[in-house]
Amino acid sequence: MSETTAPKPFDWSSPKATATRKRRYAADRRLRLYGLISILTAIGLLGVLIASLVATGHTAFVQTKIAVEFTADPENVPPDDPASGNFRAVVSNAVQQLFPEIDDPRELRTASGILSNGAANIVRDYVTAHPEVIGQSFTLNVPASDPYDQLNKGVIDRSLPEERRRVSNEEIALFETLEDRGLVSTPFNWGLFFNADSRFPELAGLAGAIVGSFYLLLVTFLISFPVGIAAAIYLEEFAPKNRWTDLVEVNINNLAAVPSIVFGLLGLAVFIQVFGLPRSAPLVGGLVLSLMTLPTMIIVTRASLKSIPPSIREAALGIGASKHEVILHHVLPLAIPGILTGTIIGLAQALGETAPLLLIGMNAFLTSPPGGIMEPATALPTQIFIWADSPERGFVSRTSAAILVLLGFLIFMNALAIYLRQRFERRW
Repeated sequence: MSETTAPKPFDWSSPKATATRKRRYAADRRLRLYGLISILTAIGLLGVLIASLVATGHTAFVQTKIAVEFTADPENVPPDDPASGNFRAVVSNAVQQLFPEIDDPRELRTASGILSNGAANIVRDYVTAHPEVIGQSFTLNVPASDPYDQLNKGVIDRSLPEERRRVSNEEIALFETLEDRGLVSTPFNWGLFFNADSRFPELAGLAGAIVGSFYLLLVTFLISFPVGIAAAIYLEEFAPKNRWTDLVEVNINNLAAVPSIVFGLLGLAVFIQVFGLPRSAPLVGGLVLSLMTLPTMIIVTRASLKSIPPSIREAALGIGASKHEVILHHVLPLAIPGILTGTIIGLAQALGETAPLLLIGMNAFLTSPPGGIMEPATALPTQIFIWADSPERGFVSRTSAAILVLLGFLIFMNALAIYLRQRFERRW
């Protein structure tokens, strides 16, 4: 009988084993280094984006204003119908009082250009709301026109040669006269949030776009949330497992990856041309965005339902609950945190969509916020698109500011989703 030789134990201290360990440890360090470099690169690029937006858009959050004393002379403002008054004459008289030394009509027009072109409307609205000031003098802080606003903010360099500036030396001298008299201020620009769109950059705001986005998300939520949950419950809990349900599941997954512009074409062809719904209405935009978010809603809801342990269903069935009672009273309440998280993320994605809204006409110039889901409206992404395409230099900073506002809403919605998940999620 031959003797079997026991295998020699591997010598972990041998040079070969030592070299192998060094290679493996080096590969592990390289992998961690690659991951760290990727994270730092992503954070750096995001930081560059945010820094560039802040550097360009921070000036839009303040507004240059001129304290002007107006006189609502009854000759220009009839007491019985203040809205029909000649408020351009009121503004012209106020500018004449600011610069009493000017007697040349051309110079007076130049001085009037310091105030916004909407100054007459601002005075009209104030007098209409306060008719008791007719025949009296009152002081209003009127926005400066865009060139002087940029001059005050340092966007226009006063030291440049006159031919390279938007404002002449004469105009700068007039503005510096107001500065020396303490009539120029730079308060926070609440008009950016409470004014509607305007042709004049110093008066343009996001109120119409914010209200339009609210109506859009409201319609999207009211459609996609119940329909998405109902479809997911049926597919996950009731539908038989056959080739037809497999085909539906594949199509739902494919629809989640379809470009958003395709949904915009669908909305234009079906909702507007076939059903005759009004163009540019938040109802149409909400229908289009709900179709776009439905696949995501269904996928997220099904994943939440799958995460509930089978023991929950078995325990409920064991005490005599019916199928629908198991789902409505036990499974669905436990899956709600995950469903809400997916819903908020889907709505945040819908809030940032631009292409489908452009196709259904939600990029019109509107000077007042919409009063309902059937009135023409814009949204934050389309308002950014409109301002970015505007030739006036003052809209450059407002475009960046609008992007920051949109990012703020998106960050808030994603933070809310994370909070809800952490607050209500059950771990099994």
